[in-house]
Amino acid sequence: MPKDHAPEVMPELGATSLFSLAGKTALVTGGGSGIGKMISAAYVRNGCKVYIASRKLDELQRVAAQLSKLAPESETRKRGDLCVAIQADVGSKEGCDQLADQIKKREQRLDILVNNSGLTWGAPMVDFPEAKGWDKVFALNVKSQFYLTVALLPLLEKGKSNVDPASVINIASTAAISPLAEGGLSAEGSGTYSYQPSKAASLHLTRVLANSLAPKFITVNAICPGVFPSRMTAYGLEENRDVLESIQPTGRVGTPEDIGGLAIFLASRAGAHCTGTGIVVDGGQSLQFVPRL
Repeated sequence: MPKDHAPEVMPELGATSLFSLAGKTALVTGGGSGIGKMISAAYVRNGCKVYIASRKLDELQRVAAQLSKLAPESETRKRGDLCVAIQADVGSKEGCDQLADQIKKREQRLDILVNNSGLTWGAPMVDFPEAKGWDKVFALNVKSQFYLTVALLPLLEKGKSNVDPASVINIASTAAISPLAEGGLSAEGSGTYSYQPSKAASLHLTRVLANSLAPKFITVNAICPGVFPSRMTAYGLEENRDVLESIQPTGRVGTPEDIGGLAIFLASRAGAHCTGTGIVVDGGQSLQFVPRL
């Protein structure tokens, strides 16, 4: 048989190997609620040590204790509690640097960074505030993703390779590709006019960072969720759940399994060849399916 046609020895392709997070360490901003909590829970359940960060320490500590109970017993015996709360405010470069310093005091390396903290603001177009509506939204949704990633580069690049890279995941939104600022998630007569541009910027920042950090063996990808239960969507789901679910091709909003599974993929060996991507997880709603009669 010619050498070019010799049978290859396949690597281990079992799901437990491809999607393993055991022994990895992650930081999830905004990890105490909503999508951040869902991702953190999925990581902890699969053996990853997770630092969750937000401004409200009491609530964060409660969530950390709750999520630590999800950890495999074997990992808990080896590493103690797998979910740890850290108080932080990443709405400024200074806050990002301070959070990075706290992680550096606790860990020698970091495998996963999930830039999840985000903010929206709704108001009438003719009275849309500059400081709270634009500056604060862009500071948290875009600038924090850049500054925290940069501040953590020494830990992210340590010990990585092209088959075992660090993973940075920016939580963007389907708002990054949809121009609709007024709808079921906003109050009547108001719109989230800065949110859509901020998430589009997050998506493009993901590609910029992916290009710059590839030589350091750091992948950078974005997740663009549709409607998931969170503080940001609480108003819309409370007021218009039936309407929001009726326009979903799947007939439902997102769940922890939906977002957690994707976050595991991007952070594991299974996703190690993906970088610069923006993956939409919205049940097909952004495709604007026409309901069948």
